[in-house]
Amino acid sequence: METKKAKLTFAGGVGAPTGSNFLFEAEEKKILIDCGLVQGGKMSEDENREPFIYDPASIDFLFITHAHLDHVGRIPFLVKSGFRGKIYSTPPTKDLAELMLLDGFHLMEKEAKHENKEPLYGTEDIKEALSLWDTLSYHQDLPLAEGMTVMLRDSGHILGSSMVEITYNSKKILFTGDLGNSPAPLLKDTEYVSDIDYLLIESVYGDRVHEKREERKELLKDVLEDTIRKKGVLLIPVFSLERTQELLFEINDLVEHGRIPEIPIFLDSPLAIKATAVYKKYESYFNDAARAIIKSGDDVFKFPMLKFTEDVEDSKAILNVHPPKVIMAGSGMSNGGRILHHEKNYLSDPNNTLLLVGYQAVGTPGRLMQEGAKSVCIMGAEVPLRARVVSIHGYSAHRDTNGLFDFVEFMKDTMKDKWQKVFVVMGEPKASAFLAQRLHDYLDLKTLVPKKGESVELEF
Repeated sequence: METKKAKLTFAGGVGAPTGSNFLFEAEEKKILIDCGLVQGGKMSEDENREPFIYDPASIDFLFITHAHLDHVGRIPFLVKSGFRGKIYSTPPTKDLAELMLLDGFHLMEKEAKHENKEPLYGTEDIKEALSLWDTLSYHQDLPLAEGMTVMLRDSGHILGSSMVEITYNSKKILFTGDLGNSPAPLLKDTEYVSDIDYLLIESVYGDRVHEKREERKELLKDVLEDTIRKKGVLLIPVFSLERTQELLFEINDLVEHGRIPEIPIFLDSPLAIKATAVYKKYESYFNDAARAIIKSGDDVFKFPMLKFTEDVEDSKAILNVHPPKVIMAGSGMSNGGRILHHEKNYLSDPNNTLLLVGYQAVGTPGRLMQEGAKSVCIMGAEVPLRARVVSIHGYSAHRDTNGLFDFVEFMKDTMKDKWQKVFVVMGEPKASAFLAQRLHDYLDLKTLVPKKGESVELEF
């Protein structure tokens, strides 16, 4: 078979775990994988306003791995800049992305007004993006050109999350998106693919190890019990997708089995509440164990003394509820949302606890507190940090370094010498470099940690 050429450009998602944006070109087709925001502070906001390094009007297809803003957040800006191609994802990803984009716009609009700037995009751009958006089921072949098809595979990261597999001239390239920390309480395990030639793999936790799965619920139980004993407040900055739903699932189990006393628990995030409704809509995407619990009549997202506070007045009224109590609120890195009001009220009390359950980007308040800051600036006020700060990495929706290595090793063992190259992306530089070196040294794979804007030619 005649060898053909393709071009891969790393337009984002390199040198940092956010801003996923990759361009694959072959057969005169231009295919984007993800179009996400760079997250992590003022520099990131400026970077998101920069023009794309390609012509958005020339893009034929955009495939979305999942609905987190670092994978979808610049889609409306892409549309505003001239994109009129087709967008594809799974059905849950489209539903969740609509929520995330609208919520992100409202925050962006407030920040832009505060800085006397125009928002990055408008609601009309979100509407236009959704009009271009179609859905695909897992394992459904979509022809793009002669000899080129795309298929979505289950990445197990959040509801509806996908890996994007492109087959071209009988060879395959796989874009992992974010790989799930399987096995998870709700979702099916990450799918393994056994016949790929090129791999782009995330490396958010490429140099770190999570707690063992059986340990994380015990750690959560210990934090809850400590909060109750001290008559304190447990603050949990939550990511609206997956982390929130998994925590509700785990706390529901602890309450129903009498492992912790019933105390007031508030989910104070309109976005998380809406996202939880989407999760209920797509229970067919859950794993067998979770579906069996639901089939038994248990509402896994509802238990005694859990209150959803969507209304602003209800959110403010949480302050009047005597501790002990638990407040779960967005955002997950403490860089916006309702969690800021609660942190301002409670972080100065040593009887309280701040529980971090997800990745904290460099430069965010969450990262500063995780690394031992003595105080934190919240809404213009310097708040002393006397509360206990606890991190449970086991609730991350990302695989750790061992999980990433195992994912690659399993596939390599089924493929003999077929692999051409592994591109390690979507991680801080040291995390990406560590994983790339480990894959090279122990699996004898050709690896590359690309730079932003770099292009490589691939043989197919």
